[in-house]
Amino acid sequence: MWRRLQPVPQRYERHFGDRVVRCFRDRPASVQRMLADMIARFPARDCLVGAEGRLSYADIDTRTNRLAAGMQARGIERGDRVAVLIGNRFAFVETVLACLRLGAIAVPLSTRMAAPEIAYCLDDCGAVGLVHQPDLDLPDRVDALRMAVSTDEDCGAAGAVPWAELDEEEPVFILYTSGTTGKPKGAMLTGLNVVHSVLHFRYAMELDEADRTLLAVPGSHVTGLLGAISTTLGIGGALVLLEDFRAKTCLDLIARERVTNTILVPAMYNLMLLEPDFDGYDLSNWRIGGYGGAPMPQATIAGLAERLPGLGLMNAYGATELTSAATLLPTDLAVTRSDSIGHPVHCADIRIMDDDGREVEPGETGEMWIAGPMVVPGYWRNPQATAENFVAGYWRSGDIGAMDADGLVQVLDRRKDMINRGGYKIYSAEVENVLAAHPDVLECAVIGYECPVLGERVRAVIVPRNPERQGDIAAAVTAHARAHLSDYKVPERIDLRRDPLPRNANGKVLKSALRSEEPQ
Repeated sequence: MWRRLQPVPQRYERHFGDRVVRCFRDRPASVQRMLADMIARFPARDCLVGAEGRLSYADIDTRTNRLAAGMQARGIERGDRVAVLIGNRFAFVETVLACLRLGAIAVPLSTRMAAPEIAYCLDDCGAVGLVHQPDLDLPDRVDALRMAVSTDEDCGAAGAVPWAELDEEEPVFILYTSGTTGKPKGAMLTGLNVVHSVLHFRYAMELDEADRTLLAVPGSHVTGLLGAISTTLGIGGALVLLEDFRAKTCLDLIARERVTNTILVPAMYNLMLLEPDFDGYDLSNWRIGGYGGAPMPQATIAGLAERLPGLGLMNAYGATELTSAATLLPTDLAVTRSDSIGHPVHCADIRIMDDDGREVEPGETGEMWIAGPMVVPGYWRNPQATAENFVAGYWRSGDIGAMDADGLVQVLDRRKDMINRGGYKIYSAEVENVLAAHPDVLECAVIGYECPVLGERVRAVIVPRNPERQGDIAAAVTAHARAHLSDYKVPERIDLRRDPLPRNANGKVLKSALRSEEPQ
């Protein structure tokens, strides 16, 4: 385990009421203190690098101070929720840091979200402000939340807005995660959660201020926000931003900026291997290739091992509720134990439980329950969902797994009815709710179908109200979905069905039968 490979002083502590969790004994007092310390230690080092240029830690200090002052002048206070709707640009990182500086709660949202999804999240968290990039289609009723703030504003001398002093149990981020009911839930990520997630990555990947991390996954998602942004800035490293993934562009950036570590979805590694000029890039500095969100094909693992022998692959298992990774697979096991998601990270406590809430024996299967200081305290103003998903400090993952005698964990089945499209988690219930609202749809079911690059794509099986209009229905339903869902959730295949959907005795749709059937 990681504790054997690199011992780090730990102790048990009480947090979030009645939880007792193992914590790092020596850790920053808060996220704010952690970032301020890095700025003080490494003012001249690269902090952000990308198409917009490069900024040092001193630059970031100045720019986030101005941005925080501008937000403060507009009435943003400690504890206020500020939504951030920006892609992988400098402005995203700067806005999140400005929120941290003020003690406001940043609520990152995906730029791929549809207007109704954005409106729901803004209403649910009670956002008092929205900082967004200008080229987005936003709901009309968010006009009052728009905040035109800039790092170029003259808001006073440097240091005018000191870093907020927060208790480590206070929320610093709210990240929305879809649920099986189709309604997103706002997971509250606290300072305690974030600091431990940063330290887990630092110790397991052996990172320090000399490392240069690529941000190619969305910064608004937990992997990008925690695994890349927070971890890199929390150790004083350089964050290299890529807004839109293209294999050739990504390879060029990794080579030119001497990137040392990445966390990507497997499809990204596969697409890079398919580039004809792959062997022409100098990737000698790239030493850690983290991946997660979907299984890595054996062919991709073998291809990377052959063509980049200096790159250590590291499988990761995580979730928004876990503030990113709860397990990591050591690089020396990447090939021989590619079936495993790895050992629990330093402070994680993972139990495999049966349906009666009893721990099973090593090697036996059950639901993965996960505890530790990186597990969020719950969902924003949603005690019912919190009670349903957390038991005695353990988050019930819904994933079926097993742990062997050596502490290596396997995931044997994914959460029910979830589609994994290139690392993007899509809950079928959410898509079904949108499709069912269309007047031409009598009933529908959403399932995944195999894709050699992305793993799965979204397929909808629809029983139309008027079978005679079949030629028009698919296009109309697709347009309806595009207006209400993130683009990656929109069904890419629609099969119209004459017969009712197959159901069991309890009336539940038999999706296994639909997967095996040929379209009618």
